[in-house]
Amino acid sequence: MPGSRAPLTHPRVRVAFVTLDNHLKGAVERADRRLDETNISLSLHAASDWDRGGDALDQTKRAIAAADIVIVTMLFLEDHVRAILPALEERREHCDAMVSMMSAGEIVKLTRMGGYRMDAPARGPLALLKRLRGSNKQGASSGAGQMRMLRRLPKILRFIPGTAQDVRAYFLTLQYWLAGSEDNVIAMVRALIDRYAAGDRLTRRGMTEHAAPLEYPEVGVYHPRTDQRISESLRLLPRKKGRNGTVGLLILRSYLLGNDAAHYDGVIAAMEDAGLSVIPAFASGLDARPAIEKFFLKDGKQVVDAVVNCTGFSLVGGPAYNDSDAAVEMLGQLDIPYIAAHAIEFQTLEEWRGRKQGLLPLETTMMVALPELDGAIVPSVFGGRSEAVSGPTRAMA
Repeated sequence: MPGSRAPLTHPRVRVAFVTLDNHLKGAVERADRRLDETNISLSLHAASDWDRGGDALDQTKRAIAAADIVIVTMLFLEDHVRAILPALEERREHCDAMVSMMSAGEIVKLTRMGGYRMDAPARGPLALLKRLRGSNKQGASSGAGQMRMLRRLPKILRFIPGTAQDVRAYFLTLQYWLAGSEDNVIAMVRALIDRYAAGDRLTRRGMTEHAAPLEYPEVGVYHPRTDQRISESLRLLPRKKGRNGTVGLLILRSYLLGNDAAHYDGVIAAMEDAGLSVIPAFASGLDARPAIEKFFLKDGKQVVDAVVNCTGFSLVGGPAYNDSDAAVEMLGQLDIPYIAAHAIEFQTLEEWRGRKQGLLPLETTMMVALPELDGAIVPSVFGGRSEAVSGPTRAMA
């Protein structure tokens, strides 16, 4: 059963996550503690740490070299790709599986899962992968549509034999990761071990039970002072009307599922203390428009007096790209102030306060310049990670 102690005959399995930043670090660390009793160890390595001094990059390379399963996500910046690509290429043929998602093409092509190799020509069901790439010419609900397709494809592929089952495993892994709660991280790791464990770990193959991906609202609202915390309905939110107007607050679902939302909690409390009603809303993926359409508009008219984007990213596209035309169209429909606020992702609050230049060039581009193309104003730092309390935690600035 999941969570039960593994027999001593089962050797340790090492799983390394390599990703852009630390926003799922808490969920992975909690999953690691729970999996340790079954002789499975997890480690997460953030590319944002590689150029901060120290040996973070070397630690990442060592973890990749020792890992039985390597999971890579959100590596699309040229410097990050160049720094880690040789280590991934060297390990690819020697680990049990390598899964690369939502990254630069040369990283994604390193995916190797059983009979499925992402660098091989796509035929038959394998060609379905291309349909998830999306287009900046798609409609307002393209992000939500891709998520629906992501959930459908494993069901479609379930009964197709051969390599299609490895393609199905890829989609399921993506589904687990995009809904990256602690439970989904655990189930994802166990599913990959169950299918791809090799070498002296072969005794785990077909014997490692795992749950299906837990599903959470794709578009919803959040409030820290409720038992449910997230919901698809505005009924979750406090009913008291703010005397100074209503703010639509855009936040990232991944932080909520990863139980890493202290910075959002602080913003919500501060706004409510200032006499504002707050609608903290999220949409899965990297397109905030579904949240705006559902919670900030009614019958085509805005129900909020301003929008504050606390994701740190552009309205449509997130960190990987920016569809400013689609954002301008959406914001033009709202026709109210749109403010960009961001939590620092690539340095700690202490480093930011002590750094004369303030934001790093990458942060300036991703969190200030790209949102400005959408029409955002008043770029502000509102939180980030702090080293002050027993390791990095989210905090208000």
